[in-house]
Amino acid sequence: MTDWLSDPQVCAAAQLLKQQAVIAYPTESVWGLGCDPGSLPAVEKLLRLKGRNVSKGLILIAASTEQFAPYLAGLEADALERFQTPQQKPTTWLVPNNGSVPEWISGGHDTLALRVTDHPLAAALCQLFGGPLVSTSANPQGQPAATSAEQVQEYFGQAVDAQTPGTLGGAAKPSEIRHLISGEIVREG
Repeated sequence: MTDWLSDPQVCAAAQLLKQQAVIAYPTESVWGLGCDPGSLPAVEKLLRLKGRNVSKGLILIAASTEQFAPYLAGLEADALERFQTPQQKPTTWLVPNNGSVPEWISGGHDTLALRVTDHPLAAALCQLFGGPLVSTSANPQGQPAATSAEQVQEYFGQAVDAQTPGTLGGAAKPSEIRHLISGEIVREG
């Protein structure tokens, strides 16, 4: 098993994230594009690459619940417990927006989309970066999500600042999206 925390390409990609870069990396089911959620220039570049409107909002991934602490502040104990309980498949939770993220992440919505990733490389990126990352499928809007490193290159070429090594996790579909408070499934996973 690869130790992604010491992989030179993954370490270099994590450093680039701190410099407003957009990178491509594998996730549980598809290749993703990621950047620093606190960097407006990085988020704008990512949105331009995808042809995606900022009003849709963006998913954030983290290596642990602790990395999401500022975004979870104010949740009732039962909701926090639900968020922390491991799921059988990758699950992105829609968490009440407590105002801790910029509008370019929330898209002006009253919820935030948060997922603790169990993909070892994606989790290593979050650890090396030191916090959550934007994670959106690597594809131009309206095209299928990239399922290989080659497809990422076909879509974006040199427009992404770095592409990590690695392979997809075992999930057959992108993460389920579920509302944390109501339990409503917004997208099947």
